[in-house]
Amino acid sequence: MTLEMRVIQTDEWDVWYDHLELAFGGVPESPAERELCKALTDTDRALGVWDGDGCVGSAGAFSFRLSVPGGAIVPAAGVTAVGVSPTHRRRGILTSLMRRQLDDIRAGGEPLAVLTASDPAIYGRFGYGTAAYALAVEIDTTRVRLSVPPGTDGIRLRLVDPRKALADCERVYAALVSSRPGMPARQPGWEELPLLDAPSMREGGSPLKCVVAEREDGEVVGYARYRVKADWDLTGSEGKVEVSDLDALDPAASAALWRYLFSIDLTWTVRAPRRPVDDAVLHLVSDIRRARTRLRDSLHVRLVDLPAALEARAYGAPVDVVVAVEDAFCPWNEGRWRLVADAGGAARCTRTAEPADLELSVRELGSAYLGGITLTSLAAAGLVRELRPGALTEASRAFAGDVAPWLPHSF
Repeated sequence: MTLEMRVIQTDEWDVWYDHLELAFGGVPESPAERELCKALTDTDRALGVWDGDGCVGSAGAFSFRLSVPGGAIVPAAGVTAVGVSPTHRRRGILTSLMRRQLDDIRAGGEPLAVLTASDPAIYGRFGYGTAAYALAVEIDTTRVRLSVPPGTDGIRLRLVDPRKALADCERVYAALVSSRPGMPARQPGWEELPLLDAPSMREGGSPLKCVVAEREDGEVVGYARYRVKADWDLTGSEGKVEVSDLDALDPAASAALWRYLFSIDLTWTVRAPRRPVDDAVLHLVSDIRRARTRLRDSLHVRLVDLPAALEARAYGAPVDVVVAVEDAFCPWNEGRWRLVADAGGAARCTRTAEPADLELSVRELGSAYLGGITLTSLAAAGLVRELRPGALTEASRAFAGDVAPWLPHSF
């Protein structure tokens, strides 16, 4: 039977999503998770591959607005729901989906595509580079103390219902977006994602809790959402605090929230699985060895319209460099490009016949795009080649950012 790829119809969503669950192991999501995903899905951007009446391949995209270095908020396609049925692998379905999707993203005028990867090795061949990492920390609060900055004691903490505090928490989140690359400016409906609290999601923990940090005038300047997981052995309590979100507008509020999480009764461990790699808590703890850390790839970036993407961000140092870019999957990006920018000013990226100063693939350009991975480190791995002495240092300094990029939630 002939396979057919097309944009799904609204009434086909359930079949399309059933396929996706099967492709990811067949464990169904909770009704609340499924309902939210249905509400957020843009069916006009949801591709399905059909074999008769059955869906055997899928790929979707959210219309995101993503923070980039310099604070600009740039349109980006948030690639999601990519899967192929186990019965239809090795037939080129994934490649066909990626080809159609990137063509559609380009036609829609989005300069970037971003995704989180269940298997990172898959997406490199389509030009996606790892651009941000997530830091998981697990802190033994019986052996670690916090040193807090001045003003921490002036922060008032208040336990609130997570839904009742939602508007205040979203204001804090929105105020932070432009200050850290990789953060999506939440579109309507996405504020519900952090509130999902089905029993199947708790892994034995409590219902979701929320504490807000306030200044003396009552302004909310930070919040933390968490669960408490009770555990006991012959020696007593072995409880854990599982932190899902912690955002704050100033160091005092951030420290006050961490101090609160450290002090919850009958708990001895604080675990936060998705933090920025430069999180301030690493400098607050008295013993970093007791704050066990682990890095994991988080956000993968693909430049779809190379000159538009490079012109959308700011640069940390002046740069005038010609880069030769390899991009077999999106050949409109291939060739030599001259990037000229002042520190913090407008950038200009144009095609040129001038000799190349650097040579790299679009994958490495995506890795460096948000400023968290240096071109110098990629060159040390043999992934960027310097053709003009000094060009690598110049470009690497320009691309590097002051804060680490961070994706605060999955999609």
